[in-house]
Amino acid sequence: MIIQPRTRKLIFSYLPDWLLTIALAAIFFSLDKVEGYRRQFSLEESSIRHTYAVHERVPNIALYFICFVAPVLLQPIVNFITIRSWWDLHNSTLGLILGLALTGSITQFVKITVGRPRPDLIDRCQPPPGSTDPEFGLSTWLICTRTDLLRDGFRSFPSGHSSLSFAGLGFFAYYLAGKLHLFDKRGHAGKAWISLAPFAAAALVAISRTMDYRHHWQDVLVGSILGTIMSYFAYRQYYPPLSSEMSHKPYSPRIKRERDAIIPIHHNDRSSSPSPGPSNGNENSNTYHGFGQGNHTAYNPPAITRRYTDEPISGDDYELAGTVRRPDPGPLEEVWKDGSLERQELDRVRSTPTGGDS
Repeated sequence: MIIQPRTRKLIFSYLPDWLLTIALAAIFFSLDKVEGYRRQFSLEESSIRHTYAVHERVPNIALYFICFVAPVLLQPIVNFITIRSWWDLHNSTLGLILGLALTGSITQFVKITVGRPRPDLIDRCQPPPGSTDPEFGLSTWLICTRTDLLRDGFRSFPSGHSSLSFAGLGFFAYYLAGKLHLFDKRGHAGKAWISLAPFAAAALVAISRTMDYRHHWQDVLVGSILGTIMSYFAYRQYYPPLSSEMSHKPYSPRIKRERDAIIPIHHNDRSSSPSPGPSNGNENSNTYHGFGQGNHTAYNPPAITRRYTDEPISGDDYELAGTVRRPDPGPLEEVWKDGSLERQELDRVRSTPTGGDS
């Protein structure tokens, strides 16, 4: 099978994303085998004297189904019902896995470095009968008579079930919200409930961790916040804001059409292209809302031509069909230059004396 040069470029443009995602997933599973830090604890601390639950309400295998398998199966269905775009299918899958891998690796790293005891630590530890804390200081894991459950017993913060469930189902919630145009300013409660349903499921998973005495409430709260933030971070890499009129479409591929590649980014020279209207002897007296009020000198920012638009792209190019043109302000040097020119112009206008206060 012959791969077209354009297709080959498209594949290689997203290869770093996939490699990074795979690397983060590998880090997540590798850190699970690392011996983490084990904090000192008090044998009299009631918050860590709960009973060890042999059977969890949401075991690991169920968690992986909830946070990964379910969204992977449901997102193509939503895609088929709505825009039927293969590129949307790619972006949603990549974004979901990226969010999960990023969340998981951060969660595991914090777990092994913080080493907070779980609420059931004393039951895992099984200290000798009659044991007490040292006269000066606290007890350590060396006092334990049962050690097979100790490594996981010091990984309470943050909750991995909470962070991963909110990362996976949170991404699916954002995906639904984008497809339904949740923030279209029309106020349909039904769309809100549908979009929030995945978050409700994630919340149930998180709450179950306190019911099993696997986590303190702080662990669950921080894990949930972490998963929510990371899922939105991953979503925004490949989709426009939920407030966008094109929120139901993914960003277009990074490989541009040939005719787009030759459109320059430049600054229009206002001295050669004066704005219409009376000037009153001042070349910068054009009306500008927010600055040009009354007798004050109007601020007219440098006109900048960019290649980015938020309009739908015609379907004559396979890579842009059913997508939103990816923001492309040009090289960073141009972006920095644009901001510098605008600041200079604004400073110049502010320092110009007003004409009506003489």
